[in-house]
Amino acid sequence: MKHLLLSILLGITLAGPAWAFEPFVIKDIRVEGLQRIAPGTVFNYLPVRVGEKLTEQGSASAIRALFRTGFFKNVALERQGNVLVVKVEERPAISSIKISGNKDIKTDELMKSLKHIGLAQGRVFDRSLLDRVVQELRRQYFARGKYGVKIDTSVTPLERNRVAISIKVTEGQVAKIRQINIVGNHVFSDKELLKHFKLSTPTLFSFYTKNDQYSKQKLAGDLESLRSFYLDRGYINFSIDSTQVSITPDKRGIYITINVTEGKQYRIKKVKLAGNLVVPAKKLFPLVEVNRGDIFSRKKVSDTVSAITKKLGDYGYAFANVNTIPDVDKKTQEVTLTLFVDPGKRVYVRRINFSGNTRTRDDVLRREMRQMEAGWFSTAKVQRSRTRLERLGYFKDVNVQTPAVPGTNDQVDVNYSVTEQPSGNLMLGVGYGQTSGFLVNASVSQNNFLGTGKRVSIAFNNSSINRVYSVSYTNPYYTINGVSRGVGLYYRTTDAAAANLANYTTDTYGGHLTYGIPISEDNTIHAGFGYENLKLATTTYSPTQVFDFIDQYGRRFSTLTLNASWAHDTRNRAVLADRGMLQRFSLEAAVPTGGLEYYKLSYDNETYVPLTQALTLSLSAKVGYGNGYGKFSKLPFFENYYAGGVHSVRGYQDNTLGPRDSNNNPIGGSLKVTGSAAVLFPVPFAPDSKSFRLSTFFDFGNVYAKASDFKASDLRYSVGLSAIWMSPLGPLTFSVAKPLNSKPGDQTQVFQFALGSFF
Repeated sequence: MKHLLLSILLGITLAGPAWAFEPFVIKDIRVEGLQRIAPGTVFNYLPVRVGEKLTEQGSASAIRALFRTGFFKNVALERQGNVLVVKVEERPAISSIKISGNKDIKTDELMKSLKHIGLAQGRVFDRSLLDRVVQELRRQYFARGKYGVKIDTSVTPLERNRVAISIKVTEGQVAKIRQINIVGNHVFSDKELLKHFKLSTPTLFSFYTKNDQYSKQKLAGDLESLRSFYLDRGYINFSIDSTQVSITPDKRGIYITINVTEGKQYRIKKVKLAGNLVVPAKKLFPLVEVNRGDIFSRKKVSDTVSAITKKLGDYGYAFANVNTIPDVDKKTQEVTLTLFVDPGKRVYVRRINFSGNTRTRDDVLRREMRQMEAGWFSTAKVQRSRTRLERLGYFKDVNVQTPAVPGTNDQVDVNYSVTEQPSGNLMLGVGYGQTSGFLVNASVSQNNFLGTGKRVSIAFNNSSINRVYSVSYTNPYYTINGVSRGVGLYYRTTDAAAANLANYTTDTYGGHLTYGIPISEDNTIHAGFGYENLKLATTTYSPTQVFDFIDQYGRRFSTLTLNASWAHDTRNRAVLADRGMLQRFSLEAAVPTGGLEYYKLSYDNETYVPLTQALTLSLSAKVGYGNGYGKFSKLPFFENYYAGGVHSVRGYQDNTLGPRDSNNNPIGGSLKVTGSAAVLFPVPFAPDSKSFRLSTFFDFGNVYAKASDFKASDLRYSVGLSAIWMSPLGPLTFSVAKPLNSKPGDQTQVFQFALGSFF
């Protein structure tokens, strides 16, 4: 400001004494001192024009306007006759910016930030901007725990009124949290309280988690966790009195002290429901998670409010409010809770709209709806409809919004927005499986044929194990009630020895017809029949079991099979689910018509339990049993069960567990027991990915010749790490496993993988 006033008072030279200002009419304007800036730029910002009368006030305004542009470090006005002469001294231009010493923050990121605030090559240099940059850099390094950071800047003048800027960063070392003290706690120890903190003193994994680096935001979150810990245990008067954060003189150590007042523990005296109970109290009270005599818990109270609000939403009261009114008795240390219900108006759905489905027809989405137009709004039905859309497999993402209809207070629209993903595949290529080897495939498949939701597939696949030709068609809505129908034809040759099994080959062709009948929202029955013509072939290396079977029953069979199954599915997604359960019972039986005579029973279970927002516990079990009947005393060997491999008990080679033939090769058995427990978690560099997932697992299982041979001591166990990626070619599965109790003769394999999913 002092410089500006000096320019106004001393920089204006007029005809006559310096202290006398005589207004005059401007006949012309001349600009002197420009180097890079065009005269037109000055004229654009100058608030006076030729022909106007220049007054003392106008001259001051003109100088202020030019200074405000930031282009000039000095401005003066002179009068030569009736000509206004504008003399300027430009600020230097930035010729180059060099940043050195930065490791935590990339140079490219810094350059983008500098350019955003106006400090970039070719721009006008402003010292105040450089000072702002230094302060912002220091703040960012402080956020990374580097409190000893030093930032030195230098500005070097160059010819043609330019400058070169150098920013040298000395990052220093990260300050570690040396101690966290909690003062005032008597009921709970520091150790127990600090278990709920994200911040901590250095641990074995701090190099990865960075939990020993102080962050104001993390500390605020930890303080809230501390408050929740006490409030969930009945200490309703708990308070955090103060927090002190100190740093050591060498800027490398942080000490945190938290002063608290615990107060007394309170219990629930009584829970009451009040307000407009549009839903009977007997349906709301089971949702209350706190009862008389229980220790007060803010979390349980909050969960109760959410559950009641959701229940009201299921009855159409989408905008209901449930308020908690506590009555605290300090003498008895008890709390009477009143849950006041304000349901608002019952809400109806005006329209259900879909967007983003460029290929899929609206009716394919609409038939999955459980919420109906013109019906009461139901939170549960809206979310169930979303889940059904996600389980179709046609969409990457499904989102739903329920905006109120303008001008009404009792109507909403339900808007589903979907992001489609490829649901078809035209493939000419190769794949690889660790057991099956290279696979040559040519297939045309479409899970959503012409946007109708029907599946059509024609495929040819070839590997060292199988050669398959197949065609199939499935209509998931064969009837309007959701009954599905699937038909298929196939031809397959199999070399069992290439799959680590006994030495024999089969040549098979057949077909099937299957119906799926939904009996409830989560339960479906499948029933159908199939026909198969199978021819057995032997080699000189075939085991005696194969020769004996052919001698007794022959080598060619025409078999009609009946199959039935029941499935209960509550998973949120059909692929890479993270909550819900799938369990299935199935029966397959060969009809005694001159072909094979056998039956097979199986039970599969997959359960997903969310542990945290990122972690999911996965439990699975599979039990299969089969046997022959009629003239067949046991299950035909080529219908046996097998175990071991990347899709079974990992760490053991594919199909190698269980009984052996006369050549000591695996031949499978009539009883299979396998299972797995895993913790699923996202990939660190893509935490939101729905196509890539990691897991740590514990597998167990084995195969037995007959049910009476089952011994738990014969089960094999393994642990390891697995990854699955739903790639455009199909699922890619990798695992690294360590067998825990392998026995002599077992074929182990630490690293296993399977690439591609083929028909």
